[in-house]
Amino acid sequence: MLKTLLLALSLLLLFTQPIFSLEISLQGAKENHQDFSTLHLRDEDKFLCQDMKNDFDEIVKIVCAFSKSPSQKLKKIQNNFFEITTEVKNKTFFLIIKPYERMKLVPIVFDLTKDDTVFSSNVKLSNHWMVIGYRNELPFIKKNAELDVSINFPFTFAEDKFPYVGSLDMQGNPVHVERVGDVSQYIKIKKLYDDKEYEFTLELIDEVIKEYPNSLFTAELLFYKMKAYSKLMLYDELIDVAKAYLKEYSSDENIAEVLSMAAKSYYKIGLGTDADYFFDRLFTEHDNTVYAQWGYIYKGEMLDSSGSATQARLLFKKALEQTSDIDVASTAAYRLAQNFILSGDIKEASVYADKVAKAKPSYFIESIPESIDMMYDFVDSEDYNTGASIAQALFKSLEDTHEEYETLLKNRGVWLSKTKNKKESLEALNLYLKLFPDGLYEQEVKVAKDGLFFDVSDDNVTTKLTNYEKLINEYSGDSIGNKAIYEKAKLLIQNSKFRDALGLEEKLLKLDTEEYKDVGNMIKSSAIGTMKQALEVKECGSVLEIASKYKIELSDEWDDGIYECAMKGADYELAKKMADKNLKSKDLDERKKWLYRYIKIDFATGNYSNVIEASKDLITLIEDKKNSDYKDVYRYLFDTYSRLENSTKMIDTMAEIEKVYGLDYLDIERYVSLISAGSQKKDSNLVILYGEKVMKIQTISNSNAQSPFVEFALYEAYSKKENYNRALEVIKSLDNIELKKNTRARQKYLLGSIYSKLWRDDDAKAAYQDSINADKESSWAKLAKAAQEI
Repeated sequence: MLKTLLLALSLLLLFTQPIFSLEISLQGAKENHQDFSTLHLRDEDKFLCQDMKNDFDEIVKIVCAFSKSPSQKLKKIQNNFFEITTEVKNKTFFLIIKPYERMKLVPIVFDLTKDDTVFSSNVKLSNHWMVIGYRNELPFIKKNAELDVSINFPFTFAEDKFPYVGSLDMQGNPVHVERVGDVSQYIKIKKLYDDKEYEFTLELIDEVIKEYPNSLFTAELLFYKMKAYSKLMLYDELIDVAKAYLKEYSSDENIAEVLSMAAKSYYKIGLGTDADYFFDRLFTEHDNTVYAQWGYIYKGEMLDSSGSATQARLLFKKALEQTSDIDVASTAAYRLAQNFILSGDIKEASVYADKVAKAKPSYFIESIPESIDMMYDFVDSEDYNTGASIAQALFKSLEDTHEEYETLLKNRGVWLSKTKNKKESLEALNLYLKLFPDGLYEQEVKVAKDGLFFDVSDDNVTTKLTNYEKLINEYSGDSIGNKAIYEKAKLLIQNSKFRDALGLEEKLLKLDTEEYKDVGNMIKSSAIGTMKQALEVKECGSVLEIASKYKIELSDEWDDGIYECAMKGADYELAKKMADKNLKSKDLDERKKWLYRYIKIDFATGNYSNVIEASKDLITLIEDKKNSDYKDVYRYLFDTYSRLENSTKMIDTMAEIEKVYGLDYLDIERYVSLISAGSQKKDSNLVILYGEKVMKIQTISNSNAQSPFVEFALYEAYSKKENYNRALEVIKSLDNIELKKNTRARQKYLLGSIYSKLWRDDDAKAAYQDSINADKESSWAKLAKAAQEI
């Protein structure tokens, strides 16, 4: 009889969104004097478990994957056969089982207490998996060699089924594995603590410990009890719990934090020697933890309070330098600021206060009285910037009902008015007047604001410009009016309103050059700025006008835009100037780009010899013809030869175009020009070659833009070559295309003519009649009628 040797362990892990459970049951037993262990994994949803083997077919690891993660961390579980750990990757929860001996993974598909029929099942997903850990032989299970070809017969044992008892202990009594009953209470405790309900946290912990004295969560309950005591500054009570905790759970994962809380508590109640003992343990046993860093801060506070400011400072700096935790860093920097203030080093103190203000400004409200004292310490030492930074941090973190809220805003504005930060001061003072129109400090704020008049104008640019315009009109020709013109132009340039500044050119030129010596530069700056802004929005008319009037040459980065505008405005002289400028670029890609543009300019201006020469240079530089940005050069070259009526070069270039583009509809007009060239040269072969290509392109593109020209040309060429059948096919293809009456009469006459040549007289007569019917008055109808009479 199977008897359980080891106490069964059952853990219930709670998940959220939605809630479900994973049950882990670990048991041990003996069979044939050999120890073995079983691990059962059960879940409401099916999950995947996969064993991983080494080269000797031994299982070295089993991994089970779950789509949801537990709301609490699962500690490592182990016995003599297994080690069970967990990890979360990419939102997937993994259970990892490693053997100390041997193990086997089995999916539990059937419940032998309920199912009457079983069969061999090899599943990937199951609600229940069992892992068997053993040393030499697998208990109770005999593995037979499987045949390559076999039938999986179900096995029914309803008549032979025995009553089910379950696992028994060494005395033969059933083993009852109870589910943990205090999980939900533990979750409530964590939530209460997170919500800062520390008194209720302590009450519920006491209730749970009383109701579940042997709870699996006892260590965690005591841990949260200490954390709550720490928040409530009940240090004596915390020390009592810490003593019990450290005795019972000396290897718990939270031991470092407990040591830090115990050390702090002892120092807070004045027992420095006891505190040092726990500090020493913390720094020795858990040196590289965040709690050791907190320990440096707590011990530094202890030393500071006893007058050892220099030693305290070293510990605060050590915590700040070692940590990557924002809370530790903020606390350490805050304590350093206080330490340096007490030492009279305000400059160094401000460095650390500013670190807190930038990294975590909300930290200042954790101890408002201390922070306010620090703020005034800086101001008393005329460090108004740091004092204003603390005031700003407190102001932003406090509710508007707090008694210091109004004072902090006023102080920030007034203090900043005594620094170089005039703009920030003005913003703070204006905000005060907006929030507190009848405030306690209204008069003081107004006085401070008036003091900023000559440093920061409260007017926006629009208001300033309006005022300048009023002065210009009111004091026209006067020194005040002239000053207003100059200042207005200057303000417009400063605010990138270059077009408006350029509009003042006439008035600026009338100013005294001795008094306003930089007027010429202002006009030039306005023109350059206007041209650049016009280039950015592609206002090419303005670009060309300014370029022509002011003879401005911009830096190379604007060459692309100027070229595009020049081409758009047909200013080929300017476009060529840009191209010439870049043709000798050391950057090969830039050289190719500008060589291509140079070709476009020369083509547009009819410099065909230059086009041919430059095109050959560009083609030499192009490595991948089919994928080049400049492959269109072949088309420019073809069109150039076309204009020069060089049919031989047109044919050669068309061959290159076909290599690059294949048969492309964009080239259909070029093919037509070759057909025309062939017709002029009475070269039927040329007409047929390119005529067929045009017909193919039209078929592919479902277009007939070149019909019936191409069909008539092909008909004539094929007729001359006495290829009457193909001539018939070509001319007959026009039957499906809509034609004008005269053109239809022509097509039908030619159809009849080709039928005659093929000795198909009846078809010929019908085609001639169709020609007459299409347009009786046309010359083609008359020819058709004459042909009928022959």
